[in-house]
Amino acid sequence: MNRSMLAACAFLALFSLARAADPLTVKVGVLRQPHNRETISILDTPAEDETLAGAELGADDDNTTGQFTNQKFETIDAPLTADDDIAQAVTKFADAGALLVIADLPADRFLKAVDAGKPRGMIFINSGAPDENLREEDCRANAFHSAPSRGMLADGLAQYLVWKQWRKWLLVKGSHPQDEALADAYRRAAKKFGAKIVEERTFADTGGGRSSDSGVVQVQRQMPVATQNAPSYDVLVAADESDVFAGYLPYRTWDPRPVAGSAGLVPESWDPSFDQWGGAQLQNRFYRRFKRPMRALDAQAWTAMRMFGEAATRTSSADPKAIAAYMAGPDFEIAAFKGQKLTVRPWNLQLRQPILLGDGRTIVSVSPQEGFLHQTSTLDTLGRDRPETTCKLK
Repeated sequence: MNRSMLAACAFLALFSLARAADPLTVKVGVLRQPHNRETISILDTPAEDETLAGAELGADDDNTTGQFTNQKFETIDAPLTADDDIAQAVTKFADAGALLVIADLPADRFLKAVDAGKPRGMIFINSGAPDENLREEDCRANAFHSAPSRGMLADGLAQYLVWKQWRKWLLVKGSHPQDEALADAYRRAAKKFGAKIVEERTFADTGGGRSSDSGVVQVQRQMPVATQNAPSYDVLVAADESDVFAGYLPYRTWDPRPVAGSAGLVPESWDPSFDQWGGAQLQNRFYRRFKRPMRALDAQAWTAMRMFGEAATRTSSADPKAIAAYMAGPDFEIAAFKGQKLTVRPWNLQLRQPILLGDGRTIVSVSPQEGFLHQTSTLDTLGRDRPETTCKLK
């Protein structure tokens, strides 16, 4: 037997030993709080397994690679109510060996989870909260973000409206704090890209049961009154993150104008109608397993799980410190069926990503739009760029 054959046999023997060894198990916690189930349309009612389903499909994909790298990825689910103790849930993850966590929580509770996990060396990926403060003044070195910020979503829509020459906006916002935060993102986007908000209006949430108190007749009378006598505008931009009124605006405004924002043309990280760049393959796999369409929160959790999986594979490690360092480093990239590689902004640990603009049936466009240039990455035209950030990672 010659030397080359001996070397080949030795390699096969070593490979067989590696395969025979127990796989390196990477445990990922899924910390999630159910979203509001009262929506304008029953088609938008959150699924019981929203977020978890995306993480589980991501684990399946990670395990496909793990067969060759001798790694095994597991999810541990922790559904919470608004009254459950966050720190206690984080401690349970740590005790179970899940030092990597995908979190779909309100911003204040996400910060509590991140701070509770820091002494244990835990790394979190925010897959749900769009709040700017999590990426800016309240940023943390152990908190990444697969969910786009409100600024990224608003900028994605603004670029398209400006590209269409629809520069005059009537901004109608809701009366809740999150609606004001979204409205502020649209104000910043208008200033950033050269649009003009000709007037702002507030639609007050007076409460009541939406199904019983918002019948067709009432809504048909209410929406024209709420939008009449406005200065000349090209498009109505709705800031209604609370999902109180925006869904009633299309085809009911006083003036015949398109609606965008929280209804009509909506900016999202993912949409069930998206099928470009191989997206149909992911959609079909999700539907086969969970018997429902893949929505944005599912896709953001899937992406978070793939981020952990990619970093664990490249570092051959389950160590949170090594995984975080790789995700924040220059060599990290992830494919997510969006036409280009996604990377992490090192200044605030936000995942760069295109923004889809959908009408509920199809994808109308994808931002960043042609002509919006950047010296480093056109994806950095969406959201706070490095010179604008207030984040000081600690």
